[in-house]
Order: sequence, then structure tokens, then C-alpha cells
Amino acid sequence: MDSFSSPSSGSSSQFNADVFKDQLKNQLAQAYAEEFLETLRAKCFDKCITKPGSSMSGSESSCISRCMDRYVEATGIISKALFSGQQ
Repeated sequence: MDSFSSPSSGSSSQFNADVFKDQLKNQLAQAYAEEFLETLRAKCFDKCITKPGSSMSGSESSCISRCMDRYVEATGIISKALFSGQQ
């Protein structure tokens, strides 16, 4: 019988719950990372790329770099502020 159809002991079900929680955390972290990168891309592209073409100008490239750095830094500051209160 598999673990879904057979009665399980307390430690086995606790292990399954821990494994499930870890998998869920990993999936949520991946979804957050994907959403973060998409938001970052959209905001910085809209702000910095004024004339889309086959290549970026130097000013567009430096704008993208600065925009990404600021967005990542701001997100870090916000995350610290939000999660420091939970400890």
C-alpha cells in the first residue's frame, strides 16, 4: 500500500507535513521571484527604453542598470522593515 491509503504513524505524518510545507515554501518563493523579475523588467523597461529597437543605447543601458539596482535595494529595505517586526 502507498502512504496515502495506509494508516500512518504520528512521526511519519509529521514528516509528510514537513515535506509538504517545504515544497510549498519553495513553490511560493519561486512564484515570488518570477513575479519580482517581471515587475522589475516592466517598470525599468517602461522608464528607460524610449525608442525600442534592435539594440540599446548607452544611456538606456545605464538607466536600466540604475533602475534595477534601486528597485532591488528598495525591495530589500521594505522586506527588512516588514520582517523585522515578526521576530
